[in-house]
Amino acid sequence: MKRLTVAGRLIITAIILGAIFLGYKYLGGKKALDQMAQDQAQSPQTEATTDTTEASSTESSSSENPEATSTESTSFTYTPPAPVDGKLRGVVELGASGFNSFIIKVDAQKRWNLEKSEFGNSLVTENMATDEDVRIGLKKYIGSMLDYGVGSKDIHFVVSSGAAKAEVTQKITRVLKSLGYVVNQVTPEQEGQLALKSVLPAEYAGKAFVVDIGSGNTKISWIKDGKVSALESYGAKYFQDGTDDSKVYQEVSAKAKQIPADLRGTCFIIGGVPFEMAKEVRKGKERYTTLSAPLAYSKMTNAKSKAGVNIYKAVTDATGCKQFVFDWDANFTIGFLLGL
Repeated sequence: MKRLTVAGRLIITAIILGAIFLGYKYLGGKKALDQMAQDQAQSPQTEATTDTTEASSTESSSSENPEATSTESTSFTYTPPAPVDGKLRGVVELGASGFNSFIIKVDAQKRWNLEKSEFGNSLVTENMATDEDVRIGLKKYIGSMLDYGVGSKDIHFVVSSGAAKAEVTQKITRVLKSLGYVVNQVTPEQEGQLALKSVLPAEYAGKAFVVDIGSGNTKISWIKDGKVSALESYGAKYFQDGTDDSKVYQEVSAKAKQIPADLRGTCFIIGGVPFEMAKEVRKGKERYTTLSAPLAYSKMTNAKSKAGVNIYKAVTDATGCKQFVFDWDANFTIGFLLGL
């Protein structure tokens, strides 16, 4: 090897390298290289396929669990007609949880909009309301309405059916009368009918029903063949009497199942607990908020709220309704004003 010239050495080296290359190629090297290139080209496609599989798995899981896909709030785009040349009217509600007041503008065709609302707390159901509490509370609401422009003859007072059950209601009524005002007491059936009058749009009369979850009772109402039906069941404070959740669920379910099948497409819902649920998903200052499914409110810790969710779930399960629309403006006492 030492006697070879530099050129000879280079020639021999080239021959050896060529032999090595040909041997690698025909003994499997080329195949291995080609396989590596093919694997690299297919790698992105494999990852995409994996993502798609995972997405399909998620969709399958959601379809098997309806609650997983039904908790997302959706918008309700209905716009009620505005009153034309309307008149101001006010109402003070003595409810199971306190005094509330509402001022509306309403025209001859009963088109209305809420001008002002105030919510108080007289603790009437806990026997903590004195005669002075009643006077102070009512004078506050009356003065506020007068300052707003409501005529004294257009201010009305209504005792809810839930508050009527409280022992202190007679005392409160007596104080109201001593102030020179007429007190309008309503039965649960009348309250349900009045709630329907305020919250159910005419366009939905043939395809929807109404639920009012109050503290003292729950009212379920609907219109069929021109007749208004209203049923009463437990209110959101049933826990104070030691009533079992399952008992309430069963009774509310039995009442809700009486709603005609063709009216279960939409439920217009009002009341204190629905108000709390709607706050969690409200978008801006919208008048109507679509509630999430009951499972979305399972983490509520307040005893009254938990009881209200149990009632809400009973109605949901019994009717199969998928759209529960909370109306931020409606109240059964406004229905009373519309009936004047």
